[in-house]
Amino acid sequence: MKAPNDIFSLIDSSLLNDNKPSEFITKILEGENGCIFPFDMLSRLKWTEQSPKHHPEGSVWNHTMLVVDEAAKVRDKSKNSRAFMWTALLHDIGKPDTTKVRNGKTTSYGHEKVGAVLSEKFLREFSDDLKFIETVSSLIRWHMQILFVVNDLPFADIPQMKNQTDVGEVALFGLCDRLGRLNPDRNEEEKNIALFLKKAQQ
Repeated sequence: MKAPNDIFSLIDSSLLNDNKPSEFITKILEGENGCIFPFDMLSRLKWTEQSPKHHPEGSVWNHTMLVVDEAAKVRDKSKNSRAFMWTALLHDIGKPDTTKVRNGKTTSYGHEKVGAVLSEKFLREFSDDLKFIETVSSLIRWHMQILFVVNDLPFADIPQMKNQTDVGEVALFGLCDRLGRLNPDRNEEEKNIALFLKKAQQ
């Protein structure tokens, strides 16, 4: 079993350097390492199911690993690649606490708000870089806005999103989030991102 700081440093390096960080992250969090706080927050994703309609890849963990690998492909386009990659890894850690089955439908309403708080708690264990932590937390807080804005849902809040985070980073991460599932339609998802940016800039 490794020390928590060592695990964090190794994952940090993988997120910034590996082509497929999911392979290393899966390996290092196997067994006892995955039970150590706060890495247990990530391990919980393995047992958190999602709607098979929207997430045919299965658990939140499966989805997260796909998103991390998608993010690794474009991290150099981010204004803050480290914050971007940690956002990819931590973006759905609010789902275990918010996932419910209602009338046979699996939902995780509000997971982005819970996840923003938990990501800050996670990262404060290893870093005193408040700007880094805030950047990750804010991206997680607003990562669902693409869905809300594109579909004109009442949860959309473009002014507040712009005040708290970078819309371009939300869009860049959002495409990774949408592609991080089985058999995604890239053309369709790129159209959604373009529409989101158009509406956010109006």
